[in-house]
Amino acid sequence: MQFIIFFSIVLIVYAGLNYYIYARGMQAIPIQSSWQTAVKVVFWLLVASYIIGRFGERFWLSPLTQIFTRIGSFWLAAMLYFFLIILLIDIIRLIHVIAPIYPDFIARNMVQTKAYLFYGSIALVALILIGGHINAIRPKVKELNISIDKETGKRSSLNIVMASDIHLGTVVGCNRLTRIVKQINDLKPDIVLLAGDIVDEDIAPVIKENMGEGLERIEAPLGVYGITGNHEYIGGVDEAVNYLEKHGVNMLRDEVIKVDSSFYLAGRSDKDKSRFSGEKRKDLDQLLNDVNHSFPIILMDHQPFHLDKAQQAGVDLQLSGHTHHGQMWPLNYITSAIYEVSRGYKQKGDSHFYVSSGVGGWGPPVRTNSVPEIVKIKVEFGD
Repeated sequence: MQFIIFFSIVLIVYAGLNYYIYARGMQAIPIQSSWQTAVKVVFWLLVASYIIGRFGERFWLSPLTQIFTRIGSFWLAAMLYFFLIILLIDIIRLIHVIAPIYPDFIARNMVQTKAYLFYGSIALVALILIGGHINAIRPKVKELNISIDKETGKRSSLNIVMASDIHLGTVVGCNRLTRIVKQINDLKPDIVLLAGDIVDEDIAPVIKENMGEGLERIEAPLGVYGITGNHEYIGGVDEAVNYLEKHGVNMLRDEVIKVDSSFYLAGRSDKDKSRFSGEKRKDLDQLLNDVNHSFPIILMDHQPFHLDKAQQAGVDLQLSGHTHHGQMWPLNYITSAIYEVSRGYKQKGDSHFYVSSGVGGWGPPVRTNSVPEIVKIKVEFGD
């Protein structure tokens, strides 16, 4: 029921935003124009594409559903920026009604002005999508050096490579994964940590394209470990986890293991587990109950809520993702308001936290305010 209510609200908001864009856009096209019908058909096809693609691939995964999904993904980004542009225009119109501010040449030529705004908005959004897409498919390496004042017995340092929010599926496919794996391997990691949302939603495109083979090519002497994010639960967590484990990713679901007799690695089930399965994840104190705190403790928790609880529980390093730092401006202001850390590094007491903006992305393959990243963390142990 929660799932139905949530998606009902999403669909209502989606429909409302698109109708606003449609209604205002059509006002810029003269009624007698031969373009009216074509614009209507193209617009509503774009609006419906993502829904057709996503629901269609659950019943009939094919090149056609993949095309709809990809087109619809770009429309999600276009929708955001068309909405913002039109909203800005309407605010200026409202100001003009209260206190006229239009220059005479605009006031005398409103039909022509509307046409310029119509085509100018399309051109501007197209440029944003092109630039944002180029940015989205070119992950950068973020390097971080930290010290943990604990002895491991065997290791003086650890080279961690972390990647979160790959979102493997129709939009982030084999080619993107191949480039991501190469970047990871070039960093010569001791251990690779995948901090949730490895799979987008539906596992079917991942299986069909045999993306597990790409994951198997990750090279790390101490192994590759992952946790569930909210998207693994959206698409069916057990099937996603089973597939990932068959292809070399050791999934930690409210589990703690000791690695190389040197440090503990803990992985929490995603915060949204209770919403999708009706079962609660373990409390952090419960998860770390049997851990020897004289050894370093590294925690993966997909959603970076309640950092103070990790600090109080004695976690030395927590790695998270989920936020994408908004992915597209101005959504970063929302994630910055919700999370103590929306992106980047923070230290609280003796605990270190890093929240990644992610290497892939949900929905639009577009990033306009954050850079996709793979994180290299050099940890020094001891005094």
